[in-house]
Amino acid sequence: MAAAVAAAAGSGPAREEDSSAGEAAAPQPQAPTSTPGARLSRLPLARVKALVKADPDVTLAGQEAIFILARAAELFVETIAKDAYCCAQQGKRKTLQRRDLDNAIEAVDEFAFLEGLLGACISAGLPLQIQDLRIP
Repeated sequence: MAAAVAAAAGSGPAREEDSSAGEAAAPQPQAPTSTPGARLSRLPLARVKALVKADPDVTLAGQEAIFILARAAELFVETIAKDAYCCAQQGKRKTLQRRDLDNAIEAVDEFAFLEGLLGACISAGLPLQIQDLRIP
């Protein structure tokens, strides 16, 4: 009985004697297990929420919206980093440099909204502000 409960709970493999018809039990697909310390988002959600609250047009933002925004930001950073890394590889380098980001921004149409913005803020030594990113 304990073996049947353990097999049903997914903690052990299903055995032949556990099935009621005496047939070999088909292996059940199991959900991927996550490590105890794994996070769903790599960005700190409190920081993302603070950025959202900095916008005067936003009055309320739910946790699901904050999570989706954090995930979208992660995917954006991952995409632009991969494209910039391809530019670095063309120069036979493994280290990303600012010019690799500039080249990726120029090469990919989806990053057209960043043209001129990154270079102007970095060369002036200014951090990017939310107001700088607003689309007119």
